[in-house]
Order: sequence, then structure tokens, then C-alpha cells
Amino acid sequence: MVPPAGMGREPGLLYVGSGDSVEERLAARAGVHFAAIETGQLRGRAPWVVARNLWRMGRGLQRSQQLMVRFAPDVVLVTGGYVCAPVVVAARRQGRPVLIYLPDVQPGLAIRWLSRLAQRVAVTCAEAARFFPGQAVVTGYPVRASLLQAAEDRPAARQAFGLEPQEKTLLVFGGSRGARRINQALTVSLPQLLAVCQVIHISGELDWPWVQAEADRLPMDLRRRYRPFAYLHEEMAQALAAADLVVSRAGAATLGEYPALGLPSLLVPYPHAGRHQEANAQYLASRGAAQVLDDAALGEKLLPALLALLSDEATLKRMGERAQALARPEAAMRIVETLLELAQVSAKDETEETR
Repeated sequence: MVPPAGMGREPGLLYVGSGDSVEERLAARAGVHFAAIETGQLRGRAPWVVARNLWRMGRGLQRSQQLMVRFAPDVVLVTGGYVCAPVVVAARRQGRPVLIYLPDVQPGLAIRWLSRLAQRVAVTCAEAARFFPGQAVVTGYPVRASLLQAAEDRPAARQAFGLEPQEKTLLVFGGSRGARRINQALTVSLPQLLAVCQVIHISGELDWPWVQAEADRLPMDLRRRYRPFAYLHEEMAQALAAADLVVSRAGAATLGEYPALGLPSLLVPYPHAGRHQEANAQYLASRGAAQVLDDAALGEKLLPALLALLSDEATLKRMGERAQALARPEAAMRIVETLLELAQVSAKDETEETR
């Protein structure tokens, strides 16, 4: 949320989200003021859980309304999910304009419902615009500047991890909490993989103890080609820039970061994320920028798929070029422009009402 200019309110930007969460920690690292609210989803839950979540949503709405009055933003930007519902409802009640950003190809129920209360919906790709006729603005996926800076010097990115500059490099990760199926399939394949490439592996905090133990069991000649981590923060940009190929889930960031780097990917959609990740993966795969593996087949198919790609320079090059063709480097600016446009329209309406 962004407050009115010239009103003397602090902070100038307020991030509202779930308490004790990754987003709260990221906001703290970025120096952005954060306010926590409660909420909960209703779909697919036991009656007692629904009742508890209704109570949480009520508290979240009350808290959001207090924030909306105290902070008085010019415009509200949300990225969907149930935590955004009370914020959007409170903004609507206060007459504050709302821009929803949909990072995925396909919207979930929360964004579909919340879009009825928003003025605009920014989308990553044109395929997503069809869900929001008359509201959609195709902006692309905003990518942080540090990622683009790291991409300009791949040798430096590899040097930061102590890797050989000319060796094929594979990056494997599953998000902040990790992906156990990916971690398991990778660790059993390490002896064969490390014979042909260097590996940066981000396991997530939950699996880190046993992943680290597996790393310690590797022969020294292979161990020196393996870089396991529980999690990376700012260094993640360099890890992406260092890679020739990436294995990951198919969260929304894959639609922005991999094209920005021209990075080929082997995507494993999380099977319990609705159809969001599957749609994201198929969007990239249908354009030749990625290949897709089913989560249930990882143990059998991950190693042969990786060995085939790593040995096929022409295919990797083609996938990288097709990924890069999907990049929208102006995405962040397009979102800012849309926010400013909504804020200016809102300010004009308020001025006319006071005359």
C-alpha cells in the first residue's frame, strides 16, 4: 500500500501479510514496514476449521480496516491469495483503488473473486488476460535488478560459488521450504550427475540435515563439484546466473526469472498446488523454453532427462533462446505506471467530490 503524497505519513510503503512468514522476513531484510493480519481459506476444510478461519477472516478484516484508515493509501497492490481478501474488502469500503497482480498463468479462486472488487488486474502473460475482460493489463513478471546484474557476468557468479567457469552447471531447488521428492531424486543421482556437471543444490530448511549428510558421504572428487545449501537469500541471483539448466517446481517466478536469464528449465509442478504450477509449466514447455516431468515419475525419469539435456548443447541453446524471447524487462515499470494511473484517477475523483 502507498500513502498519499505530501500527507506526512510514515512509512511511505506498507507491506501487509501473514505474521511469522517468509514474506515478513523478506520485508524486514528489505527494510520495508510490515503489518501482520490474520485470515484463512474456506475451501476443502473440515467444518471446525472453516469456523475457525471465518473468525480469523473477521479479525483480519477488522485489522485491515484499521490499517486502511490509519495509513490512508493512495492505491493498494495485492498479489492474490486468501491473506489479501480482507485487505481488498477494506480498501473497497474505504474507496481506495486496488490493483491485483496475477503472477501465474491461471488465477485461483481467491483472485477470481477479488478481481470483482479491483479496478485493474495486472497479468504476467496475454494468456491470463482472458480471465479478466476489461480489467487486464499485460505487464509481465517483475524481476529484481540484482538478478539482471548477476546475469551480466556469469564467470563472476560461478566464482562466487567456487565453481569451474567452463563446466556445465546445474541448479536444483524447490522453494523456501524445499521439495522432498526433488531432493530425494537428486541425491540418489548425484554420483552420475557430478561426473558430467557441477551442481548447486538448495534443499530447503526441512530436508537440510539429511541432504548435508548425503553430501558428506560423496567421494572427494565428486564432493568438490557439489554445492549444497539449506537456503539462499541475495546469493540466489548469482546461483541462477551461474546455471546452464535449472530443475525446480513451477511457481510463478519461473515465468519471470527464467526468461529474464534465458535459462532452460526442467520443471516438476507441485501436484498439490491446484492447476497453477501445471499451467505455468505447460506455458513455458509449449513455447520450447522448458521440459516438464511428473512429480510421481521423478525417481525413474529425473536422471535420464538431465543427462540427455546436459549432453545436448543445441537443445539447451534453443531452449534458452526461446525462454529469453518471453522476457518482459519493462514489467516492474508497467506495474508502477498502472499504480500511478489508478492513484491519479482516485485523487481526481476525491477532488471533484470535495468541490
